[in-house]
Order: sequence, then C-alpha cells, then structure tokens
Amino acid sequence: MKRVAGRDRAGATALAVAIALLAWAGSATAAPAATPAASPGATSAAPSAATPEARAIFAGGCFWCVEAAFDEVDGVLGTTSGFVGGHVENPTYAQVSAGGTGHAEAVLVVYDPKRTTYEHLLDVFWHNVDPLAAGRQFCDVGDQYRSAIFWLDEEQHRAALASKEALLRDGRLHGRIVTEILPAGRFWPAEEYHQDYHRKNPARYRYYRWSCGRDARLREVWGEAAPHGDGPHGESAH
Repeated sequence: MKRVAGRDRAGATALAVAIALLAWAGSATAAPAATPAASPGATSAAPSAATPEARAIFAGGCFWCVEAAFDEVDGVLGTTSGFVGGHVENPTYAQVSAGGTGHAEAVLVVYDPKRTTYEHLLDVFWHNVDPLAAGRQFCDVGDQYRSAIFWLDEEQHRAALASKEALLRDGRLHGRIVTEILPAGRFWPAEEYHQDYHRKNPARYRYYRWSCGRDARLREVWGEAAPHGDGPHGESAH
C-alpha cells in the first residue's frame, strides 16, 4: 500500500508541475489587446537594434482608404487600421463610428527607414486627405473621421509641423488647413475584417471610394498631384 500511495503522490506531483508549466507558457504567449502606441516610452517611432522598423500614425477619414494609400509606398512593411485619440478603452468599430468616444479612425504604418522616410510618408498623407475639411473627410461626417497626424516623438512632431508650414507657404491650397497635429494616444487595432479591406473586398472597396467622392474631391484640392483612384468598376479615375 505504501508503494501504491508513493506512486500516487509522485503522479500527483508530476501532474501539478505539468499544469503549472502549461499555465506559464500560456501567459507568456498571450497577445496584448492593443498596440501600445501611447507615447515614445511605450512605442518609439524610431528604429532600434531589436526593431529596425519605424512607426507612424495617420488619420484621414475612412481607414480602408488610408491603409490602401500607404500599402502602395515602397518601404512600408505593414499597416493596421484602428483607432487613436479617444478616451474609451479597447473601442469597437460600432462605438467609434457612432461618435462620442473621441477616437479617430487611423492607420498605424510600420516602415523601413532605410527605404523610405517619415517626410515622404507625410507627403503621401497630405495628398490623400482634404486638409480643408473640419470634422469630416469626404462623405464621412463626424469628428471620428477628422484628418490628423499623430506624432510618436519630437522628431515626428517637428517634421509634421514643418510639412504643414511648407503647404501654407506653397499657397496651392485655397483655404485654412484644419488637419490636426497631435501627440499619439494609445492605438487600438480595429476588428480583423477591417484589415486589408481593399484587398479582401476590392469591388466593394472601389465602389465605396467612388460613391464617397474621395478621388473627385482630391482632384479638386490637389489637381495633378492627386493620387490616381479607382472608379466604381476598377477603371482609373483620371
């Protein structure tokens, strides 16, 4: 009986150790609920030895369209549609689109600073938004669709301000630039079905973009410098 009891105790001990190891492994691999882009201390914009890529956050109305624009840039490694600048933890698309959370639809851009620059990303951003429209972008109305540059460190802050000043000096835009330049709050990824929407649902994406008047308005604002968008059936907007 003692030998059996000893095996029982040994088996119970081994089982307890196995359960503890499984619990530890699960907690060690658990994914965070959001991308902590709250500040340079949480997520730095600059590359490091461990993470050679850099990050930037832009809001320009519908994040499907903003994501599509940056996906075309050489040197961009990835994009994530999501929300930034609000006061509600882990917001859903339904909450943000209804208004009241303070968030803007935005895109987190991860890029290789050896292949492209933050200044180039700023140029892409400006030419894909209507910087004269306050509290809206194209057919999407509401503060959640505002245009904004959310900087992650002082270097990005200075570059964003300089790019805005350059546009003001250029005199091409006939009106007051209302695009905001703000420190980035925590970036919350949107639901999976919003990610890469222009690739997963190309026909629906093109129809939305065309019916929203995005490319028509961009041509009014930027003229020949406007990006080439798609019509309702995929044809060039030009």
